[in-house]
Amino acid sequence: MQANASLTALNLLKLEDRRQKQTTQETVISIASWKRKKFNQHLMLRLFGKLGLSRDCEKIAQLFDEFSDYGSIAA
Repeated sequence: MQANASLTALNLLKLEDRRQKQTTQETVISIASWKRKKFNQHLMLRLFGKLGLSRDCEKIAQLFDEFSDYGSIAA
């Protein structure tokens, strides 16, 4: 059961990576980088929410994009 959940999560991650890179070809991905990216996004969403900041603001959206990959392995 756990193996199926793990492989499903990996396949969903691969699909999201392809969607973000706008390609249909297989690429090499770093699970650690994606984990870091998702953590950073979650943390920023919580922080911005507590501060009452909206991602609709261009400056906030730019910061969100810039710091999403903070600490991840370079492509």
